[in-house]
Amino acid sequence: MSRYRASLPQANGELVITDGGLETDLLFHDGFDLPLFAAFPLVADAAGREALRRYYDRYADIARANGVGFILESPTWRANPDWAPQLGYTLAQLDDMNHAAIALMADIRDRHDSAASPIVVSGCVGPRGDGYVVGTTMSSEDAQEYHSRQVGVFAESAADMVTAITMTYAEEAVGVVRAAAAAEIPSAISFTVETDGRLPSGQPLGEAIAQVDDATDGVTAYFMINCAHPTHFAGVLDPDAPWVTRIRGLRLNASAKNHAELDEAEELDEGNPNELGLQYRGLRDALPAVSVLGGCCGTDHRHVAEICSAWLAPATGG
Repeated sequence: MSRYRASLPQANGELVITDGGLETDLLFHDGFDLPLFAAFPLVADAAGREALRRYYDRYADIARANGVGFILESPTWRANPDWAPQLGYTLAQLDDMNHAAIALMADIRDRHDSAASPIVVSGCVGPRGDGYVVGTTMSSEDAQEYHSRQVGVFAESAADMVTAITMTYAEEAVGVVRAAAAAEIPSAISFTVETDGRLPSGQPLGEAIAQVDDATDGVTAYFMINCAHPTHFAGVLDPDAPWVTRIRGLRLNASAKNHAELDEAEELDEGNPNELGLQYRGLRDALPAVSVLGGCCGTDHRHVAEICSAWLAPATGG
């Protein structure tokens, strides 16, 4: 059963970490083949499950060592209906995989959860289309209908919440939030932005957050930014703007490359973990509400350890 659904630690201001770039780590470091960038099929395989346990255990160890919580984000970013036939799954089989992924997360949680380091299980929802390019769009109503299947599975599971990762336009995000509200499970929305700080749709980040809140009566637990480098959006942050206080999470790239360059890259750009940690630290004043720290493409446990350490370091100077 869920453990923190009624009161998410990170939504209450407790600092938590989450993982880094799961898919890039599995591809480039562990040598797994991930067709269509899908990690969820590993849940059906003993070797895959063991690799996932090793992967998440590293982050749980970082959380415990720093006395902070940890969000276990399920490996289900690609486990939504349009991707199922492309990966050889029926919709019923996809439901089973989403259930199994949360069951694995719950098992990992049970081995690490403590009062000092609460472990939150999140069902990861990915975009219907590409995570970098908007492509064909849906209305908010269509998006709610589309994502309701996966969100409904998570709501019936041990998941504490759902998190929509790499949302590229506001209407799809609205649909996810409405689907989660209807299923009575908390939701978080993570937008990706381009090098100008705008969503791939061209909409300013602040306007997208306001649109989602306006369309859903502000029911979203919080917002995040992911799959972007700190330098891509730092210039659009106004600490006095109300929408900035709705941003509680950062899952950023180690690489400063834009989405097109990342899509075409044949080698992993891991950046510099220490430098990335300091760049996160540089965002603290502009993003005072942030309580979720993780990574995205090119990052792994080394980056998240540096990010957490830099964020927790006492202020210097007078």
